[in-house]
Amino acid sequence: MVSRNRFNRVVDVLNGRQPDLTVVLDGVHKPHNLSAIVRTCDAVGVLDVHAIPPDDVRLPILNGTAQGSGRWVRVHRHKRFADAHDSLKARGYQTLAAHLSEQAIDFREIDYTKPTAVILGAEKCGVDSDTADRVDQHIIIPMHGMVESLNVSVANALILYEAQTQRERAGMYGQSRLPRDEYETLLFEWLHPKMARYCRDTGQPYPPIDDDGQIVGRLKGMVDNAG
Repeated sequence: MVSRNRFNRVVDVLNGRQPDLTVVLDGVHKPHNLSAIVRTCDAVGVLDVHAIPPDDVRLPILNGTAQGSGRWVRVHRHKRFADAHDSLKARGYQTLAAHLSEQAIDFREIDYTKPTAVILGAEKCGVDSDTADRVDQHIIIPMHGMVESLNVSVANALILYEAQTQRERAGMYGQSRLPRDEYETLLFEWLHPKMARYCRDTGQPYPPIDDDGQIVGRLKGMVDNAG
């Protein structure tokens, strides 16, 4: 059984998801950074994150820093930045790389109500030259200290909360902006994760749920503890 509080919480979170705001991690692979970034993405309403790990690094499993947010944010792995970038551009995204260059502008000058992909590189080397050449715009976080860069997860948080502020002012939170079929799929998976896994394992479609989030009917071969 799904409690009313649980159902309302899941619906509220889904209604805040931003299907046209994403983060692309170009070479970021340290577990604590990945986890912190995904946790912030969840907090801001980012549903999808794209990761391109270095060739010789296996993308680690999210650690405890993520506080379970990996369940609510989908991480897509790509072999090349170009693959992720070209796919996003084909869907109308503006691509912004946090990159110190002569062309870079203050990150707060960007209109984040547009479909937006924020590209972040690893702390020591940042985004590589090919990535910097491909994106639409370089952005920077103005700083007045001796160092020229922030921890990548901190930079991610600052940029995303600026995006959140602009989108809240534009009324882009509070009512689902997801396609209906995707919304219904995520609603079922978030309310009934064990049952969703059972359906995938047995090749069955998700059963319908009622207005309270309760499953209607039973599945072929379903056992009582399937979830």
